[in-house]
Amino acid sequence: MSKLWGGRFTKQTNELVEQYTASISFDKLMAEEDIQGSLAHVTMLGHCGILPQDDVETIKDGLNQVLNRIRNGAMEYSVSDEDIHMNIEKALMEIVGPVGGKLHTGRSRNDQVATDMHLYLRKHVVSFVGLLADLQSALIKQAKENIDTIVPGYTHLQRAQPILFAHHLMAYVSMFERDIERLIDSYKRINVLPLGAGALAGTTFAIDRHLVAEQLGFDRVYENSLDAVSDRDFIVEFLSNASLIMMHLSRLCEEMVLWSSTEFQFIELDDAFCTGSSIMPQKKNPDVAELVRGKTGRVYGHLVGMLTVLKALPLAYNKDMQEDKEGMFDTVDTLDGALRLFAPMIGTMKVNRGRMADAVRQDFSNATDIADFLVNKGLPFRQAHEVIGKTVLYCIERNKFLLDLTLEEFQQFSALFDERIYTVLQPENVVNARNVYGGTATGQVQAAIARAEQAAAKTAAWVQEKQPNA
Repeated sequence: MSKLWGGRFTKQTNELVEQYTASISFDKLMAEEDIQGSLAHVTMLGHCGILPQDDVETIKDGLNQVLNRIRNGAMEYSVSDEDIHMNIEKALMEIVGPVGGKLHTGRSRNDQVATDMHLYLRKHVVSFVGLLADLQSALIKQAKENIDTIVPGYTHLQRAQPILFAHHLMAYVSMFERDIERLIDSYKRINVLPLGAGALAGTTFAIDRHLVAEQLGFDRVYENSLDAVSDRDFIVEFLSNASLIMMHLSRLCEEMVLWSSTEFQFIELDDAFCTGSSIMPQKKNPDVAELVRGKTGRVYGHLVGMLTVLKALPLAYNKDMQEDKEGMFDTVDTLDGALRLFAPMIGTMKVNRGRMADAVRQDFSNATDIADFLVNKGLPFRQAHEVIGKTVLYCIERNKFLLDLTLEEFQQFSALFDERIYTVLQPENVVNARNVYGGTATGQVQAAIARAEQAAAKTAAWVQEKQPNA
């Protein structure tokens, strides 16, 4: 069967060329968006008097029938029809006849596919904001339940200072809040309509692009037709934002893998989110966390791949740009799967408070507070630092911790020590001494939780407003 664009050609397309250049195997994921755009476009054609209203209604009825086929799984796609646009147009013409060919009046596949991608990504960005908010809620719930749980804080993966476990979890809430902010900010660049730009220069038909934008819920239209069909910045930005989200998830995954190990035993992941070994019956593996950590690389790869595709393309559309979709689709699937798993995995996580309490009493993470104690007594910090370094070395050589020392032992290193040092060194006091905005003191963490809950309410309102059916 001849191509819808085949009038100029004297030969059939080589079968290998058809298979190599066709995109229907993946761009069928945008089938509903394609019909959504077509319905708005043909409505506009009727409103502007470009098509008779009878033709408009016939085409709209046919498109809705095609949409039902798609939703019912009855749509048959053909590689010979290349892409989702041609497959849908061919199905439309089978239903309504030649009048279906009028649908493409005043548009090109170049502005059509760009519109589909804007619609597709807009929908998923709203979904991801909601999923990130769900993850934040799970972290906040765990933080509230562990507001008095103290855990070693680390730098260089070496114990540094005791912190509230809730404070540690809230650090990730802050990371994901930045991710939410980036996605929300990107929405205004996604929510721009390219349709009406034609192949590259606009169209000779007196169309109303703003009417189409209004029907589809776009905030504005592209100002330049060349830019409209060649812009993929919004996809690059999404891939970049997705890479940051996956990086944050991966960091949390790494900690969950460590914390659930026998060496740490800080947490236990629910059985529903772990797997076993085919040979070692005692094993409980944190496979979800490991796989999310591993899948981060493929999202990074899609970002670099997209940037590489675009780096030397002249205006306007080039076939290279067909490579914009598979990476985007795969990133959407990868990120969606990770986020949907993460909130319940965090929500069902058990925290071993006793093990954490033991850990902070069996290290030197309270050493900084001794130095601060001496500084408050008038000793310069650098001298205090040296005193505590020698005190810690003394403990290590005798297999002791700081709270094990007698006052006489402390005073070997400085006469400024007195009985109050034992109060200063208690983990609870070490934590609550850091009572500055953003610090780990209980009151500060509670305030951070309250702020996060206020931000979550705003996020929920935004998601509700931007829902497709809102």
